[in-house]
Amino acid sequence: MVNNQVSDAPILGESNKGHGWKPILTGELATAAVDVARAVSLRVSNPELVEAAAATAQQQTAFPRSTHWIPYTISQGYAGLAVLWGYLDACFPGEGWDLRGREHLELAVRSAETIHDPPLGLFSGLSGLAFGAWALSRQGTRYRHLLARLDDAICAETAQSAKDLYAQNHGVTIGEFDVISGASGVGAYLLCRRDQPNPAATLSALIQALIYLGDDERGVPRWHTPAHLLWDESMKESFPYGNLNCGLAHGIPGPLAFLSQSLRAGFVSPGLAETIARMADFLCANRYDDEWGVNWPNAVPLEPAGNSSGGELRAGSAQSGSEEPSRCAWCYGSPGIARALWLAGEALDRDDYRSLAVSSLEDVFRRPVPARRINSPTFCHGVAGLLAVTMRFANETGSPVFLEASRMLVEQLLDSYQPESLLGFRNIEYGDHEVDQPGLLDGAPGVALVLLAAATNVEPTWDRLFLLS
Repeated sequence: MVNNQVSDAPILGESNKGHGWKPILTGELATAAVDVARAVSLRVSNPELVEAAAATAQQQTAFPRSTHWIPYTISQGYAGLAVLWGYLDACFPGEGWDLRGREHLELAVRSAETIHDPPLGLFSGLSGLAFGAWALSRQGTRYRHLLARLDDAICAETAQSAKDLYAQNHGVTIGEFDVISGASGVGAYLLCRRDQPNPAATLSALIQALIYLGDDERGVPRWHTPAHLLWDESMKESFPYGNLNCGLAHGIPGPLAFLSQSLRAGFVSPGLAETIARMADFLCANRYDDEWGVNWPNAVPLEPAGNSSGGELRAGSAQSGSEEPSRCAWCYGSPGIARALWLAGEALDRDDYRSLAVSSLEDVFRRPVPARRINSPTFCHGVAGLLAVTMRFANETGSPVFLEASRMLVEQLLDSYQPESLLGFRNIEYGDHEVDQPGLLDGAPGVALVLLAAATNVEPTWDRLFLLS
């Protein structure tokens, strides 16, 4: 059984009484960051401009099948903008940002009501819509009826999804457990609502299912993805037997971060600590260092187990795949993995996990900027995501390395500001396509959120959306 014990860990909207939040900027740089964040926020507060940008992005993108404005989503919708308005309301109370948030939340809810069976995921479905409402709710004091309705729907579907994970004995798609669409992202939202009976009970079931998924099946973790479940032909060519995904957005660092935060929040279950250690040990054992230090691959390949004729597989080595070490982003690479390892170290009080987390993030800043391979200013695979991770480490370790790195990343973001563009920042895709993306995950709103966190003393508890807290 999982027991939800009383915890001192902060929930979304509460200040972190143990550490507090210290802005990493002062003086003119702080003023510049806030001014740019405000300018971007004013632009995306206009639904007509947002929808114009969304239409423009469809023409600019190299990925038109995945670049769509879906109003009820966090990633590319008004639910994501609600997160920005909630943080602005906390940073600058009395300025009316909560009213703009209400307008956008209504647009998101109306959109969701037109969908017969909306997905569950955090970045693509109901959990994200609920997260947006929660971010605006001032610690749950507003939107109570809406949140209760959403919780009922989310918990019912999550309970069934948790049961379904027990049937996965031959591998899973990443969308069943990852942050973007799967169990760990849904769990991130439910942790914000753990003071409510239904979400607390659902969290218990979800934790138990992920403990099961985290076990080894004949030497291969149950969470592995066989080749026929990989998402496209190029992945199948790179990983002909399947793989074990290592990115925070889509791989095992997501469940690791979620389970670590669950343990810290007071959820106790047989095997929980052991599962956290097993997942963390997998990452520790599968580094793919480069000339500047610690890094990881996007995924570890599976390969045939010896001379077996029964089709058994085993995990290969990090270096045995066709890929090089990953870029240095939130979604893939050492920043996101470092954060997951740090949270595991905090949950289990393991200095080895914390030490590797710190050293791997320090190594990011030994790399020349081009070698980090994140030329976009945006969150998912860009500079804003790296800054969000680095600020967490700066606040929790007090390291001057991370404080100085955070300031340099802010300067890099401000240098990429394009006031003549539709929204102020453009997402830079592969092939250097510049896209006027209005969504939180890959667009200007995510940059504004991070700049505000760098310059204000209001803790960015919204970053639980990315499983950073």
